[in-house]
Amino acid sequence: MSVKKFIAPQLALLLILSAVWLAGIDNVVVKSGYHEDNLHKYLQVQRRVIDNYFGDTSIDILFKKSIFGIVKELNDSDLDLEGTPIDTTMDFSVQNLRDSYNKYEEAYLYVANNFPEQDMRKIVEASIKEMLSTLDPHSVYIEPEESEQIQEQFAGKFQGIGIQFNIIQDTITVITPISGGPSDQLGIMSGDRIVEIDDTSAIGYNNEDVMRRLRGEKGTTVDVKILRPRNPNPLNFTIERDDIPITTIDTHYMLDDNTGYIKINRFAATTHNEFLTSVNNLKDQGMERLVLDFRNNPGGYLSQAIAISEEFFPRGTKIVSTQSRHSRFNQEVFSTKDGALKDIPVITLVNEGSASASEIVSGAIQDHDRGLVVGRRTFGKGLVQQQYELNDKSNIRVTISRYYTPSGRLIQKPFDGSSEDYAYEITHRTQDATMDADEFKEMVPDSLRYKTSAGRDVFGGGGIVPDVIVQDDTTTSPYLFNFMLVNRVDFNFVRDFLDTHGDNFRTEWENDFMEYRNNFSWSDSDEELFISLMKEKGMVLDEDIDEPTIENNNLRISREQFDELKWMNCGRMKAELARQVWGSEYFYPVINDHLNETLTQAMNLWDVAEELEMLVQKRAEASSNN
Repeated sequence: MSVKKFIAPQLALLLILSAVWLAGIDNVVVKSGYHEDNLHKYLQVQRRVIDNYFGDTSIDILFKKSIFGIVKELNDSDLDLEGTPIDTTMDFSVQNLRDSYNKYEEAYLYVANNFPEQDMRKIVEASIKEMLSTLDPHSVYIEPEESEQIQEQFAGKFQGIGIQFNIIQDTITVITPISGGPSDQLGIMSGDRIVEIDDTSAIGYNNEDVMRRLRGEKGTTVDVKILRPRNPNPLNFTIERDDIPITTIDTHYMLDDNTGYIKINRFAATTHNEFLTSVNNLKDQGMERLVLDFRNNPGGYLSQAIAISEEFFPRGTKIVSTQSRHSRFNQEVFSTKDGALKDIPVITLVNEGSASASEIVSGAIQDHDRGLVVGRRTFGKGLVQQQYELNDKSNIRVTISRYYTPSGRLIQKPFDGSSEDYAYEITHRTQDATMDADEFKEMVPDSLRYKTSAGRDVFGGGGIVPDVIVQDDTTTSPYLFNFMLVNRVDFNFVRDFLDTHGDNFRTEWENDFMEYRNNFSWSDSDEELFISLMKEKGMVLDEDIDEPTIENNNLRISREQFDELKWMNCGRMKAELARQVWGSEYFYPVINDHLNETLTQAMNLWDVAEELEMLVQKRAEASSNN
């Protein structure tokens, strides 16, 4: 055999093996079985991180942390690990993915052989979580069950029977059927108690049990037995499951003759379409200006934030930019059209719960002086994630880039400490929102100070500081209000009220929500029922007390203090009644009427917004003259 004939097959084999390795089809893929699947999952995660993470990563550190994860999951302080493949005191220097995988396989098989009682899937999950903990707080592992729920949430719909429910005294209680859904079409009502599902008792179910039994594929059916207040006979329904929309816009309505209001709770696949539907509806009602409420909106899809931002600007306006160590994730995004709202004055409401996509839209509006941002300093999330599915339908979410507002601001807050410290940083901010903003601005270095299009100061490094600061809406003593919410007295009160007075109430009010909103009030007997429910949960009326106090989960308060503070509780219960009769979107107009100081102050700022618009025009005229 010639040398050429000998080398050619070997070279071909080497090329094939190299191609297989580069394509990610190595021995982990071609093996089969439980252990090989677990090992392949581990390798998938490392590859996704190395190939996509926005910052510098070290395969050596990722591997070392994965071994720490194994030991942590074993959770046995008496183990003698010296000299074993999971001895964390050893030098675990690795140079590449193959080296990392081979060493991890050795550690994995050591555990599998020596600790047969261990769930090796949990061992790998612990390794993955420890690896991701070396990155940033938003790069996380998502278990298969949680992945499915998240995908449903951000897809904007799920399949089921279409109810909002609560577990009250171990019984599934319908808060409201979702409008147009299967339950609504069959006449299921708020207050109905579901006591059986498919001939099996549903008493004692938790939330997961309910979703598991009532959700299902479109076209399948489920039998439920319902007890309805004041109806002595149980009602039996066969419900055919269908697509149920999960709306991301809580409500839209007119605040006055020319001011629209839209509240967005997150950014999912359907948000932009929902937003345009709301906008068109409000325009039909005469909207000439808009309040956009992003409070407690944690964000979501970047694409949806961009699409909504575009609606406020003319074509060619810079919306956002992203930067990463991987050039494929770097981009500058400009509006591709003249937005439907480019000429409408806008005020945006934000708070410490506004994050990510909410901050992208608010940042673009603020940087271009397009409108006022009102409320409290936002969360401060300036990172973009991509979700990657693993071989067992679990997922990892990996940060692929930073995003920057049009002025160049990175609004990401620091994350040098633990994930818990990072997540709960907002709870440690100064309670006075103005003082919090002032302290933050004083600490911001010159490198994180920027200018808007009109020359106003804005700041990076810790969320968006609103143009106008408004204190928390519950600055009045929260004891009575919070005690009610914690003990769910508002929900139980409304449920009992409808059980007793539901028919008469619906006859009088159901066909005229605006009349209810403007003129309904609780009677003296209703108030006494409320007091009795509060007393059942531990409220004590004590005339000798100076200030409301909580002791051993009991609230002590004088009757005078109760009468002074009860307006908040009454407003909340009125809103809850609206929710249970008309649906969730009707909760917000009522609660905004009674408990929304930020919105109240925002409605007095339209003159300031107009001055901002004039400032932009003068700046543009001066620039063109030069």
